[in-house]
Amino acid sequence: MSLTPDLFDATGADRAGKLGLTYLPGFALPFEQELLAGINRIAAAAPLRHMLTPGGQRMSAAMTNSGEVGWVTDRKGYRYDRLDPERLQPWPPLPEPFVRLAALAAREAGFTFRPDVCLINRYEPGARMSLHQDRDERDFSAPIVSVSLGLGATFLFGGLKRSDRPHRLPLVHGDVLVWGGANRLAYHGVAPLADGQHPTVGRVRFNLTMRKAL
Repeated sequence: MSLTPDLFDATGADRAGKLGLTYLPGFALPFEQELLAGINRIAAAAPLRHMLTPGGQRMSAAMTNSGEVGWVTDRKGYRYDRLDPERLQPWPPLPEPFVRLAALAAREAGFTFRPDVCLINRYEPGARMSLHQDRDERDFSAPIVSVSLGLGATFLFGGLKRSDRPHRLPLVHGDVLVWGGANRLAYHGVAPLADGQHPTVGRVRFNLTMRKAL
């Protein structure tokens, strides 16, 4: 699959805007310590794990959730569930700094937003996320807020059809993306993570994806 050139050069914000994305470089940096502490607390209660797709494929990124519900996948399908299927207990609560950051970022993009769930993905070198739509939520009027922490990654942002050619969006520690409206169901993913070492986070990338699921 061929990809368009990288977008985030000197005019990256403008070019991202033409795709329907709001790109906020370094927006999460003031929240860095609170976000990392929140990830640690959530993962201690609901450990990160490699879920299975309905087709039986093991996802290369490990994940967990916090909030009123959590996104899960197994041979039964993709869905939100109030209980962690491994622990049969509710997911850890959504930390207040996560909610505050999501609301502020969404406001920059012109949305009023309060998430009720955060998906936490941990990418190690070589891990990827194939092109997909976020369509398991009940109401598509709320945006998606995506936060990058740790190693840099290449975000892939396409159109409303899987066959649409995705653009390559390089992201680094602290960057935030927001998208919604007409592009709420755009296909997106993450290219295989390159090896490296982040001075704070180490040899991994965390992605926080905040949504309104209910």
